[in-house]
Amino acid sequence: MSKIFIKENSFLITLIVSISFLVIFYLLSYFQIIQSIESSGFIGDASRWCERISGGPFREPVNTLSNLGFMFVGLYILYKLSNETSFNEFSGLNKITILYGVCVVYLGPGSMMMHGTNTEWGGWADNLSMVMYIIIPWLYNIYKMSNWTVNTFMQVYFSIVIFYAVMRWLFGDGMGIGLDLFGVSIGLWVVSEFLYRFWSPSMRFFSGFIGFLVMLIFGIYPAEVINNFADYWWIVFFWLPGLLASRKPKGIRTYRWYFAGMVAYMSAFAIWLTGVPDSDTCNPDSLFQAHGFWHLLTALSTILFFYHYRSEKLI
Repeated sequence: MSKIFIKENSFLITLIVSISFLVIFYLLSYFQIIQSIESSGFIGDASRWCERISGGPFREPVNTLSNLGFMFVGLYILYKLSNETSFNEFSGLNKITILYGVCVVYLGPGSMMMHGTNTEWGGWADNLSMVMYIIIPWLYNIYKMSNWTVNTFMQVYFSIVIFYAVMRWLFGDGMGIGLDLFGVSIGLWVVSEFLYRFWSPSMRFFSGFIGFLVMLIFGIYPAEVINNFADYWWIVFFWLPGLLASRKPKGIRTYRWYFAGMVAYMSAFAIWLTGVPDSDTCNPDSLFQAHGFWHLLTALSTILFFYHYRSEKLI
């Protein structure tokens, strides 16, 4: 298939691939072909995300099927992009917008493979999908504040993804170097967004300290970082956006979508914290699982962030 054909039919292609995945994943799960042998010994127990482990097609049914929210949102994004005229770099069909939509869709299958199978490879697929999404915003911000071309953006993006995929597969969480790329990327996103809004030569340096505010929100205090620097060496990456943001961005954004997305995500995170077996609110047999709501709210946040980048106007 030509690049033009793939671009113009990105929604249809992604829809067909998504439906095919769901059918194949269900059949493989129904016949217990991809289920973890180890997890079969825990059927009837509460999973690490509260929901009771099932002997049916999916080990965690609600936590698996709630990921359909990502797929619906991602497909909606691609459908909208396919039916509009471009008005900025985050509208219409182009390499970056298609990548964003596809990565939102893949958040669904990635998480499904983890909750549906309770396998190590499922956990790898889940983490990979999260990283594939979360690195887009901060790389896009750097792209807008540097001399990168779109091809440079794509090359850097896929280099990071491939590196993470291999290292996460070989060495597990932390990739053998104590680096939580997903968590660091949240900080890089906020730092780069701050720098985009308040860019100046001096702010290129001071923006790195915004990362510490993000850490505070997640309960990590400066004293802990100083006393355990070997565990938090990755804070040096907070200065990466400032190092690469060599020029002032040429646009302005409407931040109501960004803050709405952050509210949705932080609400999801607060709910996520309760979705564990030792939580007072955990009910393993309920159809209303906290982790399922985490999936649905984070899916909502992805479309709010999508509208945030679409709000950009040249100045």
